[in-house]
Amino acid sequence: MAIKVANNQSLTAITALPSAVSGGAMTLLETQTASSSSTISFTSNIDDTYDEYVFKFIDIHPASDGVEFTVNFRDGGSAYDATKTTTLFIAYHPESGSGATLAYNTVNDLAQSTGVQNIMVDMDADNDGCGAGEMILFNPSSTTFVKHFIIKTNYMHNSPQSINYNLAGYCNTTSAIDGVQFKMSSGNIDSGVIKLYGIS
Repeated sequence: MAIKVANNQSLTAITALPSAVSGGAMTLLETQTASSSSTISFTSNIDDTYDEYVFKFIDIHPASDGVEFTVNFRDGGSAYDATKTTTLFIAYHPESGSGATLAYNTVNDLAQSTGVQNIMVDMDADNDGCGAGEMILFNPSSTTFVKHFIIKTNYMHNSPQSINYNLAGYCNTTSAIDGVQFKMSSGNIDSGVIKLYGIS
């Protein structure tokens, strides 16, 4: 196939990349579905195969009202207690239409903490309440650098209001991160799906 060049030098009619050029791919590695689950843990597929991993949260619904959906990381031992430092801001808008805010959130950031990281706060357990979002984990198998992550969620707060949660941080360890665990601060994850992808 000939490459067609327009007068403005743009290219058209390209239907495939040469084999030596990688276009990248998002490979589904694992899907876990919550059903009154106390935790959802990913203990395999997080290795040096990929430099970037993405977790997708789909319709996460808590069993109890006003609880937090959390994450923590395992760095070679049996416990999910990797040391983390994070920063975040939130935007929210109540269903009443008043009191919308964009603000830095000091209550839920961490400074050298081994505790869980809140990623959805005061969730609504009404039948139609849920949350969605994603977490990107960069180069978890590195034994040289800290492990950065970015989390973005949107969920129904129990006020009720829509909250957009934007968080970033790092696991302050040079040990490989080999496990990721999600759970509620109290009660179970009533329902929802978490998918793990490797990015090439």
